[in-house]
Amino acid sequence: MATSVSMIPKIRDGLRATFRSGMTRPIAWRQHQLYQLARMAQNERELICDALKKDLGKPRTEVLMAEVGSIIERAVKSAQQLPEWAKTEYPEVADWQKPWKPTVYKAPRGTVLIVSPWNYPMILSFQPLIGAIAAGCTAVLKPSELVPTFSQLLAEIVPKYLDPNTYRVVNGAVPEISKLLELQWDHIFYTGNGRVARIIASAAAKHLTPLTLELGGKSPVIIDSAYDHDLAAKRILWGKCNNAGQICVAPDYVLVQRDKQDELVRAFQKHYNAFFPEGALDSPSFGSIVSDSHHKRLTSLLSRTKGDVVLQGRVDAARRRLEPTIVKNVAGGDSLLEEELFGPILPIVPVDSLDQAVDFVNARSHPLVLYAFSDKESVKQQLVSETQSGGIIFNDTFQQLAVHELPFAGVGESGYGYQVMKYTYDTFTQLRSSIDMPKEAEPYLAIRYPPHSEEAVKALTAAVHTPIPPSRQ
Repeated sequence: MATSVSMIPKIRDGLRATFRSGMTRPIAWRQHQLYQLARMAQNERELICDALKKDLGKPRTEVLMAEVGSIIERAVKSAQQLPEWAKTEYPEVADWQKPWKPTVYKAPRGTVLIVSPWNYPMILSFQPLIGAIAAGCTAVLKPSELVPTFSQLLAEIVPKYLDPNTYRVVNGAVPEISKLLELQWDHIFYTGNGRVARIIASAAAKHLTPLTLELGGKSPVIIDSAYDHDLAAKRILWGKCNNAGQICVAPDYVLVQRDKQDELVRAFQKHYNAFFPEGALDSPSFGSIVSDSHHKRLTSLLSRTKGDVVLQGRVDAARRRLEPTIVKNVAGGDSLLEEELFGPILPIVPVDSLDQAVDFVNARSHPLVLYAFSDKESVKQQLVSETQSGGIIFNDTFQQLAVHELPFAGVGESGYGYQVMKYTYDTFTQLRSSIDMPKEAEPYLAIRYPPHSEEAVKALTAAVHTPIPPSRQ
């Protein structure tokens, strides 16, 4: 059920009043809310699994592993580490400045808006919320209308566990998000695609609202010709099959040495048969495409490819099912390279050298993730030095999301702003600088007041004459 548009400004104003009351400031209060969020995920896991099965056909194990379990773990760890994160900092300064008591306070940004997508609707709603809670913010959650069962479930269970004066769920589609974007927020955190991100950024600019944009793009895979192609295929295929490829960090296309392409194809076929002995069409371990329109988009891209389909995924349009499909001999300009696939289709682009693979990646928008398979440190360093991406992952796919201590972010078209654990806390936290000048410092400050003597000018401008060491190249 959609939230009444007329209620949305009142919801925002109520959250802002709660924030100004100071309720969210005590560390113990924030920790309690984080533990409550973990309890919600744990206690309501069966309802969550059922909702995501209905909306997305998501396998139960995948939901428990990638969404429910991750939220429980990150909420608990954030609560435990929060006292350390929130400590006031006292930077090291020159001795003559120490009496000023230079200080950095950790202040919550205020009332924030979190807009989450449909593909991983639980973790991509609550992962940013964990940071907002930890920072001491109040927040509105706007889940996707493309997962209506799950979004309605959030509206029902969130108030049972989290303080409803502090955290609210707003459901709906274009009218509701449009009203939300008319309002001023202290931060907006959006996960989704670049087209909608531009609309959100434009709306935020009217209020000078800071943004975090977690987007996506075509995350390539580069395979070094000397690497074990059988192992690479196994790990790439596993990463591609998560949520039927509907995740921003899914491997989008593979760049492989031309004379190794058929070896890689055989390995994909081998591991597909091992993962799904009876095919993925009815497998409980493989999900559905989110909507009819997305299903048609994917099948249309496949129908226009000039590549060779070597693993033909069966299609069941009525159930929005599409099995993993491998296409080799894909060239630049192919339909499968037009846009982020966001589905279980994997194009293979043959190249003649590593340098050609690097040039191919660099000729396109910066991806969220660059995956590379190589045992050679020289190859790894070349890719680190010569490419740009939000992250660079060696010798696996998808698994980087399990490392809570790593920042997750894009660059350029794949977004900006950091998240996960402390990085999300930092996103919703203002570093508030302070000094406290003692009265006793007045004799030392006298030199700054005009009129300035020649001696005072010399002292005040001394930094201009700082010796600069010679460069060593």
